[in-house]
Amino acid sequence: MTMKRLYVYLLLLAGTVPGCNRSGVVMPDTYGPRPPHEGSSPYSDRVIAYCPAPGQFLNSPLMGFDGSERTPQAALEYADRRLHASESSERGMLSLGGFGGYVVVGFDHSIQASGGYGGYDFSIAGNQFSGSSEPGVVWVMPDTNGNGLPDDGAWYELRGAFYDTSLRDYSVTYYRPREEDEPVRWRDSEGREGVIERVSAHPQGYYPAWMEEESCTFSGTLLPDRSGTLEGGRFTTGDYGWGYADNWGSDMAESPKQKNFFRIADAVDASGAPAGLKYIDFVKVQTGVNIQGGAGTGELSTEVARFRDENL
Repeated sequence: MTMKRLYVYLLLLAGTVPGCNRSGVVMPDTYGPRPPHEGSSPYSDRVIAYCPAPGQFLNSPLMGFDGSERTPQAALEYADRRLHASESSERGMLSLGGFGGYVVVGFDHSIQASGGYGGYDFSIAGNQFSGSSEPGVVWVMPDTNGNGLPDDGAWYELRGAFYDTSLRDYSVTYYRPREEDEPVRWRDSEGREGVIERVSAHPQGYYPAWMEEESCTFSGTLLPDRSGTLEGGRFTTGDYGWGYADNWGSDMAESPKQKNFFRIADAVDASGAPAGLKYIDFVKVQTGVNIQGGAGTGELSTEVARFRDENL
């Protein structure tokens, strides 16, 4: 097949995928190593890792847990159903718990760094609204060895509005409470201590039910605390500009404002230099704040829903 015939074929093929090819930028000579195929979806198709930190929505029927999640594999299957169930009624928000909790998703094709939708490459849906942001730091990785796993070296953080004022290599250790109805204690790498407070609306245990260890440690990027109290005493989380999941920001590029949009060009290496990625295959979102809300609010915990390749 000639290159010209291949190009026409791929354009026709993209048009057969529901919601695909809306930007017209998919080119066979610039796309990542795994172009879309006839059965491709613009959405992520699998959860590769689900490691939430303790939080008020863990183990809760309100978030789709049914009590059978007693092993890491069962928790992974739960997360996959929440994001990818064929029946929309079975899908919903996935909570990442307190600081450091994360989820990793994959796609059935590579996401091209083409900025094909208003300069953006992919999006992540959340449940944010103005004054109520629970920002998640976003990381990306290309599948350079082609084995379908995010084991190709470093994750690349996407630069956001507060990249320069964030704390890197921050960590929090959480400790299993003696009783399920007790707060979860934590200690961080800065020597601070605190608890994941109990919220009356969520009476279940907050420590992941499938975790056998007596403590668990999460490391990542800590965003600054922008929370405060508004006139009238209402607690506000503050908003985080752009570049974060589950955040009320300027990167909410379409209405209704239910998702944040991201550019692969914002990926940086460990030194903060542009990574220059041409494509990615994996996306990780990690709760980026360690904040306790006001009475009845509990910890701030990033929630995510659908992940979408916005070039298609």
